Amino acid sequence: MLDEFIKSALQEDIQDGDHSSLACVPTTAKSKAILLIKEAGVLAGMQVAQRICQIYDPSLQMTPLLKDGDRISYGQIAFTLEGSARSILAVERLLLNCMQHMSGVASKTAHYVELIAGTNCTLLDTRKTTPGLRFLDKYAVKIGGGANHRFGLYDMIMLKDNHIDYAGGLSAALERTNAYLHDHKLDLKVEVEVRSMDELTELLALEQCYDRIMLDNFTPEALKVALTLIPSSIETEASGGITEATIRAYAETGVQFISVGALTHSVKALDMSLKAQL
Repeated sequence: MLDEFIKSALQEDIQDGDHSSLACVPTTAKSKAILLIKEAGVLAGMQVAQRICQIYDPSLQMTPLLKDGDRISYGQIAFTLEGSARSILAVERLLLNCMQHMSGVASKTAHYVELIAGTNCTLLDTRKTTPGLRFLDKYAVKIGGGANHRFGLYDMIMLKDNHIDYAGGLSAALERTNAYLHDHKLDLKVEVEVRSMDELTELLALEQCYDRIMLDNFTPEALKVALTLIPSSIETEASGGITEATIRAYAETGVQFISVGALTHSVKALDMSLKAQL
């Protein structure tokens, strides 16, 4: 998946040639560059950068000075890069785009993880990711200390409000889901979203099987009450509008998981640049 992405991204950027470099940089020119950190955060994307260089020009020599997951600050150098000047210029933007975005995700994730430190709660990402880049987004979340929720629609069943409404209600949705899993001999976890105490009460009264309950848009106070009703054999997750200002209060309720879409859908890229060394 990574190799396919890199090849596609390079084709998108270069097409029939990097004419800026072809026009003014000699074919035989060799050079060196450094990846300069210009903002504090958590570094992510080093392995991706290495692979970009390997795919575009195997003769490029990248020497890591830091590693994914390192806490970084202004002025540090993440790696040096040596080889064809034209090749360095060709990979520069893709390399930076990936590392800046991934480091932004990892830094935001690390911040949220710190906010719930000392609780037994696990921070999860969501499917609110950049299309085509989900694997990088989710990798960056793990680098930042978070955990991955389902990767896509195929590796877990998650019955959200629209599924339940389209199915004709909670009971019908779960009954059909259990039958589907049985008929197709599938071993997938089932998570069910509830939006109110009434829906939670309805769900708990059903006999159909499920593994986790997502309590969506509950306040911390309401969540604390809801958790007293849920058997310990069922996992619990809080979601919906949880921010850095409120996440600690949610984590302290005893809920096992908190999912935060903001980890990936509204992240500021971390500032860094690739600087030529003469």
